[in-house]
Formats: sequence, structure tokens, C-alpha cells
Amino acid sequence: MMKKRMIRGLLSLSLVGLALTGCGTPAKDQTGGATGTAPAAGGSASKGEPTQLVISTWGFSDDFFKKEVYAPFEKEHNVKIVLDTGNNADRLNKVRQGTSNVDLIYLSDYYAEQGIEAGLFEKIDRDRIPNLKDIYDIAKAPLGEDYGPAYTIGQLGIIYNPKTAGKDITSWSDLWNPSLVKKLTIPNITSTSGPMMLDAASLVAGSTSFNEDQAIAKMKELNKGVVKYYGQTSEFVNMFAQGEIAAGPIMEMYVKDIKAAVPDAKFVTPSEGGYAIMNTVNIVKGSKNKRLAEDFINWHLSKEVQEKSAKAKVDSPVNTTLQLTGDDTKGITYGADTVKKLRKLDMKFVNQHLKAWIDRWNKEVAQ
Repeated sequence: MMKKRMIRGLLSLSLVGLALTGCGTPAKDQTGGATGTAPAAGGSASKGEPTQLVISTWGFSDDFFKKEVYAPFEKEHNVKIVLDTGNNADRLNKVRQGTSNVDLIYLSDYYAEQGIEAGLFEKIDRDRIPNLKDIYDIAKAPLGEDYGPAYTIGQLGIIYNPKTAGKDITSWSDLWNPSLVKKLTIPNITSTSGPMMLDAASLVAGSTSFNEDQAIAKMKELNKGVVKYYGQTSEFVNMFAQGEIAAGPIMEMYVKDIKAAVPDAKFVTPSEGGYAIMNTVNIVKGSKNKRLAEDFINWHLSKEVQEKSAKAKVDSPVNTTLQLTGDDTKGITYGADTVKKLRKLDMKFVNQHLKAWIDRWNKEVAQ
């Protein structure tokens, strides 16, 4: 009898000990890691009802992103990713108006700067995004250290049809050649690449720094050669495929679509330099999933995701640790030397002057 009571007493002490040990266990955050620390690489998230992470993005290459980017992250972190898709302006306006529950938003740097100036984004914790160390310097903080990186860098260059252009094109100035009259399409000033075209016009006019008056005058001179000012890349692709145009500025990532219709088409980086087009990712202010969003940014910058995106011709990579060769390098903006030569606009300057440029463009250029 005495022996049985001793055993019961020892069991009770053991259970109390286990309970006290449990009280000392660090609390788990939403990603499954201990509070205040980054989750261990390769660690699995705690099970249970998945956390919902709302991502605002364009919606292109949807099948690729769902399979190669979203699904592995969902499995690793016990997350359900919900997409809010649309163009830059519409999606940014939703966040500005407070009509969405977005955690993470993908925008071109041009629109991301507007979001920063409106105070719409959280400041990121760079210590929680270790893959930042492996990306191009230009991509690490394109809009300031407090805000998100560029996960891809493309370039605006020129594509032309050698059979109908009437000449080889090697520079921005070639667009003003008489042989291209009524054979051109140019991005509208309100598009992402519109201000880049205005800067190129200033270069062609002979200005070493941007000169608004000379740029507008040069664009007015070019107007007679323009079939249409395009707002969407699909317009460019259709006009080129149907032979309505012979040349025009376009983002390199769309070259594959044009070559599918016109195999002889040539894309060139103009001698003065192509323009860097950077798509950024930021965390929306007030997100309850900030740490999880930072984990997702880190995942998107990883060698694994960047390599798959590059080989699928979905995005040009910014991660410098991957090595591409042969056909894998075609149709994307790839390599440190290429990226280093790209011209980059000051997006704060662009946003400060854009309204005036649009007014002058509409009155003096696109008549």
C-alpha cells in the first residue's frame, strides 16, 4: 500500500514538472518560428488552420506562379495564398482607398514610389530577408532601405523587323530616321515606359542631363512617324505581328511573344543604354502577416525560384548566384554586365513632374 502511494506521488511530481517545462516554451509566431527569430531554413510550419496571405499582383503566368512559387511556400509555412489581380494603377488605388485586405503587393517601381509617398507600405526588416545579400545592388533597395526590393529587372530596348524597317537599328536616335516614318509605335506617356521614352528623346536631343523642353520638342518631331502610341504590350505585339509597324521600344520580356509571330524580329539594347524596368514587392501597412510576408519575399529572391522563373522566361533574375547558359539566357535581361549598363530613372523625380509631362505631351506631342 505504501509502495503504491509512493508511485502515485512520483507520477504527480513528473506531471507537474512537464507542465512547468511547457510554460517555459517560447511562443510560436504565425510562421512557426520562435517569436523574435527567423524560422529555421527548411523548417515546417505548425499544423492547423492555414494562415491566409493575400498577394496583390498582375496575374500573368498564373499557372507557373501557382505551381512553382505559391504551392511550395504554402506547404512549407501552412499558408493559403489568395490573389488580388489587376493592373498597377487599379491595385494601388484599392490599397489607397482601403478597400482590400492585401498583405503583399507587387508593383513596378514607378507605382511603388507613389505608394511610398502616400504612406501605404510597412518598413521591412532586412535581417529577416537573408537572400537580399545575393541580389544585384541596384535591386536591393531601389526606392530606399526601408522598402521592398526589386525581384526582377528587365530592360526597355528596341525591337524591329529587318525586312520592313529599311535599316539596322542600333541606337535610340535611329527611331527618328525617315525610313521609319509611319512604321513606329511608341509607349504612351501614361504607361510605365512612357517617361523612359521621354528621357531617351532628351538624350537624342543632345542633353547630358534631362531637359524637358528639348525632350518634348524631339518627341513632337517623332510624332509624324508614329502609327499609334500604345498603352498595353498586347497592342504592340498585335501591330507588329500584322505588319502595321516595323519597330518600337518594348520590354525585353515580351520578345518571345513577338518572335513567335515574327521569327526574324531583332531586339537590341541601344548604344546609349536600355532602361531598367524594376518590379518591386512591398508589405502593405497594417498587414497582420508582416513576418510571413517577409518570409515570402525571401523565398521569391531565392536561387530556386529565380532560376525557375528565368528558365521559364517569366522574369529576368536578380539573384547573382545562379548561372545560366545558352538558350536559357535568351529573351531575358541577364548578367551583371548587362544590368550595370542599364539607365535608371529617379522615380521620385518622375512622379513629381509626371502631371506636367502628361499635359505637355497631350497638347504638344500626340496631336
